[in-house]
Amino acid sequence: MNSPRASLVRARFGPFEMDLRAGELRKHGVRFRLQPQPFQILRMLLERPGEVVTREELRQALWAGDTFVDFDRGLNNAINRLRETLGDSAEGSRYVETLPRRGYRFIAPVEKVGADLGLPAQDAASASLGDHSEVFGTGLVSAQVGHTPGAPQREGNSDGKVEAASGTTAAGRDLPTEPAAGSRRWLWHKVAIAAAVVVVLAAFASWRTRPKPGPYAIAVLPFKNLSSESNSDYFSDGLTDEIIRNLSIIDGLEVKSRTSSFAFKDKPRNIREVGEQLGTSLVLEGSILRSGDKLRINAQLVRVSDDAPLWSQRFDREIKDIFAIQDEISRGIVNSLRLKLGRGQRRYETSVEAYDLYLRARASDPFQHGGDLFQQQFDLFEEAVAKDPSFAPAYAGLAAAYALHSIVFPVQHAPDELARMRAAAERAIQLDPLLAEAHQALGVVFARDGQWEQAEKSFRHAIELDPNRSSAYIGYGEWFLEVLSRNDQALQQIRVAERLDPLSPGVHRSLAWALILAGRNEEAAQYSLKLPADHPTKWMILARARLGQGRTAEAIQILLNDQTHLVKNPQERGLLGYAYAISGRREEAEKMASAAQYANEQALIFAGLGDKDRALEALDRMGALGPIRVAQYLNYPQLEFLRGDPRVKALRKKVRLPE
Repeated sequence: MNSPRASLVRARFGPFEMDLRAGELRKHGVRFRLQPQPFQILRMLLERPGEVVTREELRQALWAGDTFVDFDRGLNNAINRLRETLGDSAEGSRYVETLPRRGYRFIAPVEKVGADLGLPAQDAASASLGDHSEVFGTGLVSAQVGHTPGAPQREGNSDGKVEAASGTTAAGRDLPTEPAAGSRRWLWHKVAIAAAVVVVLAAFASWRTRPKPGPYAIAVLPFKNLSSESNSDYFSDGLTDEIIRNLSIIDGLEVKSRTSSFAFKDKPRNIREVGEQLGTSLVLEGSILRSGDKLRINAQLVRVSDDAPLWSQRFDREIKDIFAIQDEISRGIVNSLRLKLGRGQRRYETSVEAYDLYLRARASDPFQHGGDLFQQQFDLFEEAVAKDPSFAPAYAGLAAAYALHSIVFPVQHAPDELARMRAAAERAIQLDPLLAEAHQALGVVFARDGQWEQAEKSFRHAIELDPNRSSAYIGYGEWFLEVLSRNDQALQQIRVAERLDPLSPGVHRSLAWALILAGRNEEAAQYSLKLPADHPTKWMILARARLGQGRTAEAIQILLNDQTHLVKNPQERGLLGYAYAISGRREEAEKMASAAQYANEQALIFAGLGDKDRALEALDRMGALGPIRVAQYLNYPQLEFLRGDPRVKALRKKVRLPE
C-alpha cells in the first residue's frame, strides 16, 4: 500500500504563512483571526495544492451527519469567510478556485515548511526530537521529520508507523535484553528511565511551543499635552500620529490606526477598555511638555492584561531632536518585544520651522473640522516644503490632501489639481520611495486619469509598504475596486481596514456602502447607525439601505428628517427624488429634477423615473469630472436598469473605463 499523505505543519503562500501546530494564520508576520471551519478548509486545501478537495470530503471532515441539512449554507459561508481573510474572490481567484458542484482547489504556489508523518502520540513526541534516535541509551526510536540529505530513509507501514523488528532499533542495533519478570530492581530501573524520558520530552516540547516574538497588536494613545500654550494640541497630536506611522512599518507589530486610538483622547485612563475595544495586547501612552525650544516627553509601553509597564523612558531634549526621540521610542519598543525594525524604518531631518508647519497641516483635518479647511491645509503643506524642499513627508501629506479633496463632490476643483497632486506624490517618492502615503495618493492620481493598471500597482504597493495603514485598504477598495465593480474584493479590503481601525467613522461609512453594493442592506444599516449623529452621510446611507430592502416610505422620511445635509448634498437630494419617483410621486420627482443644479442629482432622479435617455445624458455630463464619478454611479443599485444598454458601453469608453 502507498504510505499515507503527510499532514501539513506549516505552509507559506503569497504573503501568508499558516502554522497548523499553533493554529495560526499570519500575513506579513501579522496574525489574522480565522474561525475554525475556514481554518480547517484552508488546511485541507493546502495539504493538496492543485488538487480538487470535493464538497463531500469537506462535509465528512467538518460537518457531522446531523447537520447535513445546513451543509451547503455552512460551507458557502465558511468559504466566503476564508476568501475575505485572504483578500480573494470567486470571480478572480488567486488562491481558492471554485469547481461548481465538485469542490475547491488551491491554485497558488505553496511552500511546505514541515510535515507531520501522522504518528501516534508517543511516536509523534519522539519525532519532535529530530534526528536523535536514542535517549539515555534506552533505544527509544524517533522518526525523522524532514529527512537529512544522504541519510537512509525508513519505510513506513500502511498505518504511517515506523517499523522496527522486535529486539532491534530501526537503525539495526540490538536492544538490551529484558531480565526475567520478577526482577523488582529492573522494573524500577525502567520506571526511572521512562520518567526521565517524559521530563526531557516535556521540556523539549515546552521549548518548541513557547511564545515566539510577535506578532503584537498595539494601540498608541494620544500623548497628553502638558504645555501651557493655548492651541498647542496640534504638536502632541501630530507627534502621536508620527509615532503611529513609525511603528506601523515594524515587522511583527499590528498597529491600530489613528482614528480609533484618538477615540480615547481626553478620556479617563482605562487600559483594559482600550485593549478590549481595539483588540490590542499592548498600549503605548505618554505626555509631552513643550516650552520654547525645550521638550520633555514621557513614553511608556504597557501590557493590557495586567497593566504592567514593559518599557518606559523620559526624554529631555531640544525640539530639534524630535526625530531622534521618535527613533528611540521605536527602538525601545523593538528591543523590549524582541522585534526587528522594518525595511521602511528611517529617520528624517528637517528644520524646526518646517516640522512645525507640517504638524499644523496634519492637524487641519477637513473632515473633522469642516471642508473649508482644505485650502488652509494646502497652504501649510506648501509652506513646509518651501522651508525644506527635501522633506518627503510634507510632499506626501500635500499629495494626500489633494487626493482627499479630489473625491469630494460638489466642490470647485482647480483645473491643475490633478497635476499638482501628481507632482507632490512623485516628488515624495523621489525623495523617499518607501512612503506608503505617497504611493496611495499616486493610486488616486492614476485612477482619476483612467490608468487602471498603474493605479492598482500603486495601491497594492502602499499596502505592502505599510500593511497597518487602514486608509490604503479603503482607498484601494473605494477608488479602484468599487469603481471597476469588483464589489466583493472591495468589501474584503475594507474589512481589513475595519480590523486595523475598528472605531473609525470613516471605516464604518465605507463598510456600510460596500455592504449596500453587495446587497447586504441590513448589515449596512447597522453600520450606518454606528456613525455619529452629525456625520454628513449617516442618514443618506441608512436611507439607501432601506431602499434596498424595499422600505421606500421609511427611506423618504429618513431623508426629509435630515434637512441639515439634504440642502447641502446633491446626491442626497437625488436619492430623495429617486425615492419619490419609485413610490409614485412622479410629479414631485420631476420638479426636483428641474430645480437640480448638479448632474449626479439628476441622474438619480431620472433613474427613479425610469428615463434611460435623460439618465445617460446626465451621466455623460458627469464625465467631465473623470472616470471615477461616472463609474461609481454606474455601480449604484439605483442605476442597475441601465446595464446592458449599448450607450453605457460607449460612455465607458469615452471616460476611459474598462469594459
